[in-house]
Amino acid sequence: MSTPAAKHAAGIVEVPLDLIALSLDERIYVKMRGDRELRGKLHAYDEHMNMILGEVEEIITTTEIDEATAEEVVQTARRRVDMLFVRGDGVILVAPPLRTGF
Repeated sequence: MSTPAAKHAAGIVEVPLDLIALSLDERIYVKMRGDRELRGKLHAYDEHMNMILGEVEEIITTTEIDEATAEEVVQTARRRVDMLFVRGDGVILVAPPLRTGF
């Protein structure tokens, strides 16, 4: 088995966390519980999927029912954060950046 640095340099994925390792210092997409989405630069992570993200855009989607019309009202709020700690137990999905040049 290769060292993590060697696997990162070669782009080898043997276990799921290797895919996250390949995304270090790149922008990733993180879907969170509670209809939250994050896009930011991955600075660090651990085996529990706790992450440190930089230059983060957080998108929060809320859905409410308008009592007068009984229609769903979807609202989206956005905010930018310079640095953010993400607790791993709230992570649903992590998508690495798209890679081309196969």
